Amino acid sequence: MLLYAPAIFFLLLAVVGVLRDRRRFSNALYLGLAVTFLAFALLVTLGQVDSVLAEIVLIAVVLAPALATLVLAALLIANGFKMLRKEGRRLANLLSLLCGLGILVVVALLLAATQADSPVLVVIARTVFLLSCYLSFLFLCFIGYAYLYGRLAPRQDVDYIVVLGSGLLGGTRVPPLLASRLERGRALYGRQAATGRPPLLIVSGGQGPDEQLPEAHAMAAYLIDRGFPGERIIREDRSRTTEENLRFSRDLMAAADPHYRCIVVTNNFHAFRTALLARQESLNGQVAGSPTAAYFWPSATIREFVAVLAAHKWINLTVCGLLTLVSVTA
Repeated sequence: MLLYAPAIFFLLLAVVGVLRDRRRFSNALYLGLAVTFLAFALLVTLGQVDSVLAEIVLIAVVLAPALATLVLAALLIANGFKMLRKEGRRLANLLSLLCGLGILVVVALLLAATQADSPVLVVIARTVFLLSCYLSFLFLCFIGYAYLYGRLAPRQDVDYIVVLGSGLLGGTRVPPLLASRLERGRALYGRQAATGRPPLLIVSGGQGPDEQLPEAHAMAAYLIDRGFPGERIIREDRSRTTEENLRFSRDLMAAADPHYRCIVVTNNFHAFRTALLARQESLNGQVAGSPTAAYFWPSATIREFVAVLAAHKWINLTVCGLLTLVSVTA
């Protein structure tokens, strides 16, 4: 039982964290550590079983990550080419391709270090491996908890529904990505309105340099054209970033009712990071995600993860520096 104590400890921390505030990245870390220690305990337990079947399962479990890594690299590269074909040649659309190639480079470096008689290459490979393990662990924590966060049902007794903008097509039209958010917001509105207490809906988005009108105005027009009651819409038309979306919408809601409750709507790949930002901006509400095309997911998720890393850059740089120091001095 003592072998499973760390897993139970971190699982309890994750549960307590979710109950206190589900919008914390620490919840993802606690959950990731719980799964890691549980997997370690199961492997040790399995290694103590004296049977051929146990040995086969143990070998399969050890080899599975290596095979999964190569499969993941291939899928990311394939997705990268699809993104370029469908979305155009922009850096954001290259992320899955670059990550897939990066995985292959790391694998090739590790293989070269095992074959070459070079202490320098061994140190480089060991350092890259440690850093890759750290970033992979954080990424798995991120996507695992983001998936769980997206499965938590949003509350149905809110005062406001805030739909975040995402840019206009041709400077005037609502693109499919933004339409998905608006449709989810409209569905949440309809579900609560059916109980006799319709919330107000805030469309949040300012005017970009390549747009002919603020996003909020185009979003409101989209909803009204589809039968949404215009008197239930509030336009927040100053924001240019997600942080400003949340901050300016918070100010509108708090000015009308300091005790407001809300739901923020964005795309599902963006929901968890938006939740982290909502907590940072002291916004009283959770985040709901809307559907996104499957091919868009990998690059978008990687972009969100990089943004979370950048938000905590000093602690991540410190950990990476310590890992590098350990590797070099080992």
